[in-house]
Amino acid sequence: MAADDLLFPTPEGLYCPGGDFHVDPVRPVPRALVTHGHADHARPGNGAVLATRQTLDIMAIRYGADFTGTRQVAEGTMTLGDATVRFHPAGHVLGSAQVEIETGGTRFVVTGDYCRHRNPVAEGFEPVPCDIFITEATFALPVFRHPDPAAEIAKLLASIEAFPERAHLVGAYALGKAQRVIMLLREAGWDAPIYIHGSLERLCRYHVEQGVPLGDLRPATDDSMAKADFAGQIILAPPSAFAATWAQRFPDPVIAFASGWMQIRARARQRGVELPLVISDHADWPDLLRTIEEVNPEETWITHGREEALMRQLALGQRRSRPLHLIGFEEEPEG
Repeated sequence: MAADDLLFPTPEGLYCPGGDFHVDPVRPVPRALVTHGHADHARPGNGAVLATRQTLDIMAIRYGADFTGTRQVAEGTMTLGDATVRFHPAGHVLGSAQVEIETGGTRFVVTGDYCRHRNPVAEGFEPVPCDIFITEATFALPVFRHPDPAAEIAKLLASIEAFPERAHLVGAYALGKAQRVIMLLREAGWDAPIYIHGSLERLCRYHVEQGVPLGDLRPATDDSMAKADFAGQIILAPPSAFAATWAQRFPDPVIAFASGWMQIRARARQRGVELPLVISDHADWPDLLRTIEEVNPEETWITHGREEALMRQLALGQRRSRPLHLIGFEEEPEG
């Protein structure tokens, strides 16, 4: 049987008939395998969800305990109908995983979103040899070569030293990016309190419960503090908060944004970002190509992102590839 009869796109998402399940479905289905907790991959309303324990916990935090009919923790080798399934670390966010599927004599690996840079809040990416490698391509252009995250944090700390009278507001996605920035700051020696927007509190608390030492976190809406008290302090918030009156409570704030997209200066200017921090939780161009070389698949399928550039590069190396044209996955401006 051809590979594209064993795993193929449907309006609901990527479907495996042998196991009768979808991977990261965009519409409710009877059985879903979920790679990680970001909203464009993990949606509520499925009949049953199989995911890592941490992803299941994160979905419950974000959607409520009844986000699915039944839930199953992905552990070891699992048999679903005529398919064998295993989950492997993806390095993207806490609990993120690649899904290995063996069915009809073919081994597939669905990466979800993944990152090859060290991430102190996620288990490191594990290359899994396979016949068909199904990869994201969020940053699949040669221009995207992400710098050392520690060097970007050093820019933030240098700005605080240069402007001690100003607060530093760092835009960071609530799941993964905020906690990664906090950990990078701690590793760089910043042991002062870090102030966080209320929308980050529950997920930060969960990371701490999972053994991620985020240190002294305090609410940024502490009414006992005067505006001047936030001078020289770091405040983390979702980028949407910066357009609201919420940001006006801080003294002459330096607006920073932690994202792989901050490598594009026009995006930083459009968002009014004074201090762009190029910190990404996705694979960049060199890491996408390195990963495909390591996995060495017979064919690479591309789920979302810059499909054309990656296909062209793989063709130059005599590697087969094709786009899946899956819908419902965001470009993730916070990537």
